[in-house]
Amino acid sequence: MFRENHRGRKLHEQSVPPKSQLGKEALAFNKYSLQKLEMFKACGAREALLMKRNMFVYVFKTGQLAIIALVTMSVFLRTRMTISFTHANYYMGALFFSIFMIMLNGIPEMSMQIGRLPSFYKQKSYYFYSSWAYAIPASVLKVPISILDSLVWISITYYGIGYTPTVSRFFCQFLILCLLHHSVTSQYRFIASYFQTPIVSFFYLFLALTVFLTFGGFILPKTSMPGWLNWGFWISPMTYAEISIVINEFLAPRWQKESIQNITIGNQILVNHGLYYSWHYYWISFGALLGSILLFYIAFGLALDYRTPTEEYHGSRPTKSLCQQQEKDYTIQNESDDQSNISKAKVTIPVMHLPITFHNLNYYIDTPPEMLKQGYPTRRLRLLNNITGALRPGVLSALMGVSGAGKTTLLDVLAGRKTGGYIEGDIRIGGYPKVQETFVRILGYCEQVDIHSPQLTVEESVTYSAWLRLPSHVDEQTRSKFVAEVLETVELDQIKDVLVGSPQKNGLSMEQRKRLTIAVELVSNPSIILMDEPTTGLDTRSAAIVIRAVKNICETGRTVVCTIHQPSTEIFEAFDELILMKSGGKTIYSGPIGERSCKVIEYFEKISGVPKIKSNCNPATWMMDVTSTSMEVQHNMDFAILYEESSLHREAEDLVEQLSIPLPNSENLCFSHSFAQNGWIQLKACLWKQNITYWRSPQYNLRRIMMTVISALIYGILFWKHAKVLNNEQDMLSVFGAMYLGFTTIGAYNDQTIIPFSTTERIVMYRERFAGMYSSWSYSFAQAFIEIPYVFIQVVLYTLIVYPSTGYYWTAHKFLWFFYTTFCSILSYVYVGLLLVSITPNVQVATILASFFNTMQTLFSGFILPAPQIPKWWTWLYYLTPTSWALNALLTSQYGNIEKEVKAFGETKSVSIFLNDYFGFHQDKLSVVAAVLVAFPFVLIILFSLSIEKLNFQKR
Repeated sequence: MFRENHRGRKLHEQSVPPKSQLGKEALAFNKYSLQKLEMFKACGAREALLMKRNMFVYVFKTGQLAIIALVTMSVFLRTRMTISFTHANYYMGALFFSIFMIMLNGIPEMSMQIGRLPSFYKQKSYYFYSSWAYAIPASVLKVPISILDSLVWISITYYGIGYTPTVSRFFCQFLILCLLHHSVTSQYRFIASYFQTPIVSFFYLFLALTVFLTFGGFILPKTSMPGWLNWGFWISPMTYAEISIVINEFLAPRWQKESIQNITIGNQILVNHGLYYSWHYYWISFGALLGSILLFYIAFGLALDYRTPTEEYHGSRPTKSLCQQQEKDYTIQNESDDQSNISKAKVTIPVMHLPITFHNLNYYIDTPPEMLKQGYPTRRLRLLNNITGALRPGVLSALMGVSGAGKTTLLDVLAGRKTGGYIEGDIRIGGYPKVQETFVRILGYCEQVDIHSPQLTVEESVTYSAWLRLPSHVDEQTRSKFVAEVLETVELDQIKDVLVGSPQKNGLSMEQRKRLTIAVELVSNPSIILMDEPTTGLDTRSAAIVIRAVKNICETGRTVVCTIHQPSTEIFEAFDELILMKSGGKTIYSGPIGERSCKVIEYFEKISGVPKIKSNCNPATWMMDVTSTSMEVQHNMDFAILYEESSLHREAEDLVEQLSIPLPNSENLCFSHSFAQNGWIQLKACLWKQNITYWRSPQYNLRRIMMTVISALIYGILFWKHAKVLNNEQDMLSVFGAMYLGFTTIGAYNDQTIIPFSTTERIVMYRERFAGMYSSWSYSFAQAFIEIPYVFIQVVLYTLIVYPSTGYYWTAHKFLWFFYTTFCSILSYVYVGLLLVSITPNVQVATILASFFNTMQTLFSGFILPAPQIPKWWTWLYYLTPTSWALNALLTSQYGNIEKEVKAFGETKSVSIFLNDYFGFHQDKLSVVAAVLVAFPFVLIILFSLSIEKLNFQKR
């Protein structure tokens, strides 16, 4: 209607000039602003810069590889190895471990690629560059990393282990390891770009690794696989790497000299493992690995081009109908300023009225090296400069200042949140010096970043906080009523059953999350509430709701202070007092705001040179404008000095001095216990929350169960009825390998996938522990206990599939031993993952350490190199490795009393004797093994608890 009106047509004519008047420069004829070559250069420079800034990860990864290479070299030391059939098997194990290590070394590449996808999709949607311009540099620039890692590994291990000492064979092995490393890292990038989330990507990564390891030919020779599954042997990059490096070694002249039964040792070991191929297969394998690299390059580019990003944030919808919501919005618009029709929350729990004072407060940090290079004179940088002030009960205080003035720093110092730096000055609560341990019990701290558990609903989040933070004498009925009142106060009662979700992905919108943060703190019934920019990022209506809720809270007699940025007039004048700061952490105003901001306006208008406020101007905006740095330079004044010389400063000093003296007959803040609830209630509450979190995380739990079932089916089919078909050492080693591969792959999947899942909750845990909700022991034991039923389900499914299909002995004793050992082993892997999360700063480092742990587990498990052959200086590590005890329990319980005779390495002996001679396992030691197996999870969870208690990777 408006467009058809004459006014609308006139406005349209004025705003849209004729096309003839528009220059050609205003039109875009190309999809991208850069030419293809320039686009590639820009993306290449960007990728190089990202690699440079992630250098810590690459250096850490390569350093870890070098350490493992040194350990491997010392385990397979050439002075202990001879040219014999038995030692040829050890050489084969060393070559397999080299391939295995190279494959695991590239896993962190997947985590880094997943982290870069959000920015890629954003830039792609703005047509910064094409997918191929991103994909090719991201792949090609990793070639030097593959060369470096392969060179580090082979330089240490090749001559140290004692492979054939010729330069040509050295470079042949080096070339294959380079191609393998780059092939698997290219595959990991493709998996990351296609599946996009850590948990899903790790699922398909480990599924691929399981297939590659099982069909690779080392555990189960190709000749022993079912004929209709031989194709699996040829799809594994590991197959081609293994064929090439074993024929490179065992077709060497030194392995062709000595022979047994008219066949050389080299040929015999290749025949036994189903890898007996002529030399031209080396170049076939070379071509296959090169082809797999190109294949994954193309797949990576196609995934980036055609895959859409995961579901973006859409916010949440309240349970009220649309008509009701519109009616409510209309009502809000017509409410009077005093909001008299808004009911206030009923305070059913007594609250202590405590002021907080701070005098001559200073905060320093070490001067950054960049500033020192530029000539900064002192070793310490002062962020707060002699801040003095008082925050009183029932008085709503605003903390304002330009960006970087120190507002959040001041709140963090008052709250005791700083993890570094140097604090000077006096902080008192109710006239007594602040004691951090007791202060957190009466403090509510609302951070600027809203941190909550994604899987909980709004009501569950608030209930959980109330359960752990309200005094123990508050009964459940009162607690529930208080929770309902708090939800109503912050207007979350209509969406109390909505999942919190993850920021910018799903669940609550930004303003809903902000109100939830306030509710979570308010429900603890604090005496003092510190809020860091509670209105930032909110629209006018949402900000008004938040401030109205804050005002209601303050009127209950609590001490409340908020940092605010660019408030509207209504929001600014809702506050009672103001602390205004300037750059350098200095105070330039501290006092009452006054009705219609009269006190603030009066103070600054008295200063010579400050322009008068205009009619209908926002006083907060005017105040920030007239106190800006440019205004100080223009009029050659310092507002901080002017404030120190003013009567307002003297009044603030007098108020601080008055409130710093305890009231008569008052006592210092003291609690009989460190936490509001006892240890049992803490554990119960933490377990309640963990149970909900795990139940609502099917992406994590269902996928690990699926991985268990799929792996069990693969092993069950490949090793169908192999358990009792024992004729020679290779048959026994294949069955033993099936046992070993089963629990190690499932365990490794568990410890890798729990890292990103647990890291999300660790951030929430830091906030909750600062608030004094629970001890580290309650949290860690709850985390440990909740894993048990899920691991139990995994082990039940695995055992029911693998045990009968492989054909193990059907006796209750052997079956229970198999189940018990597998359960303890996988649980240990899970707890190792939790431990790594607690001792590392981020997911990437934890993932690298998990890979290190898994490789060391493999090396010292006793399978690749039996315990009797491990050098004495590494025996202690063999006994510290959980997999070595698990392998001992599985093999000994299943075959320790089997007297069937087999031919092993040219000798005829019973299976039980072979176990004792080759592995050093004996049935008499099973009771000790059982005790050690169950001890590992307990030790790991205690270490996890201690790490949670002592380490904090938040930097504030």
